Amino acid sequence: MPPSVLIELEIPTDLEQFRLPAGVQQRLQDLLDRQDHGTALTLAEQREAEGLANLAELLSLLRLRGQRAAQQNRSDYNFRGEREKGAKR
Repeated sequence: MPPSVLIELEIPTDLEQFRLPAGVQQRLQDLLDRQDHGTALTLAEQREAEGLANLAELLSLLRLRGQRAAQQNRSDYNFRGEREKGAKR
């Protein structure tokens, strides 16, 4: 099993920030469209498209994990609040 590292990050409340900027997304889409229409990409363009696709995937995973963590935090907070209310009764 490869070694793992736990990194703590402060996640912005606006998870939509975890997306490619519009211009970068458009460049990736242009490269993919050209490829889909049978136009051969240069080696540099292939590498660029692959790198941008990998980056988009990573940002998507970060956004989803951030959403999951936010939901878990809300759930934990609600559970603690309900437990404290029950203890005060």
